Parts: sequence; structure tokens; C-alpha cells
Amino acid sequence: MFKPDENGVYARVHASPARRVFAYAVLFVLGALLIYLPLVQPPSLLWTIVMLGMGLSALWGAEMLRRATTNVIELTETEVRDSSGIVLAHMDEIELVDRGVFAFKPSNGFTLVLRSKKPRGWAPGLWWRLGRRVGVGGVTSAGQAKFMAEQIAFRLTSRSETN
Repeated sequence: MFKPDENGVYARVHASPARRVFAYAVLFVLGALLIYLPLVQPPSLLWTIVMLGMGLSALWGAEMLRRATTNVIELTETEVRDSSGIVLAHMDEIELVDRGVFAFKPSNGFTLVLRSKKPRGWAPGLWWRLGRRVGVGGVTSAGQAKFMAEQIAFRLTSRSETN
């Protein structure tokens, strides 16, 4: 087993710079086009409103992604947390780590299945939490996510062997 660093962190997952820039650029360009098109060639009033609303939503999503991907996901002895202080899951709540090819998981990531439902949460490109599932990944490095998933799985098997 690996030893933690001076802050008690066993593994970290952060956004890959290239993926982060690409995801932000795609959302930003989509939002800009959805705002630009109805202003240059206005369709009906209803479609103009819909396209402007979708464009503003895409720009809002791009900004949320930019802010969220400055954070890091950390694995400690007791929890999986965001560097902003949000606890994604406590280790004693985790039942399963799902990282298979056909698993419902973010790109380059894994899903944690918890014992009980938790409040919904979302950091675009980094993690999401819905019901009993926590997805980690998106614009993250695949190697870092795989290492964290393996560390969590190792701790789960160690926990079940001691009980």
C-alpha cells in the first residue's frame, strides 16, 4: 500500500490541461454560435429566444467547467473529496467501484456506488453525484483516475477481509 503525502492524501485526480482547454473551447464556441446566428439571420421570434437561451446556457456551462476544473479530487484514508472541501463520499459509505467498459461512468473515470443516497452535486468535467452514485472523471487524466479507482478498490477489499 502507498503512503500518504504530508497532507494525508493517497491519490489525486486533476483535469488534464489539454482536455480542459478543448472542452472549454467547444462549449464556448457553441454558445457563441448559438448567440451569433439568430442575431445575423433572425429566424422566427420563438427560435431566436430559444437559440439565445441555449447560447447563454452553453456559455454558462463553459464558465462552470472552467471554474470546476481548477479543483482536484483527493483520496484520503477516510474520504474522497474535492480540493474545495466538498466531500464526495466517505470511505465507509462506498460499496463498489465500477470502472468497467460498459459502466455508467464519466469519460476517463469511474463510478462509486454508495450505501445510501447523497445530495446531488456537480462539478462539470470533474465529478457528479446523483442518488447513490458518484462519478469521477470527464476531462481528467485516465491514468490518475485509474490509480485512484484501484486504491479505493484495494481499500474496499482490505476492509471486507478484516470484517
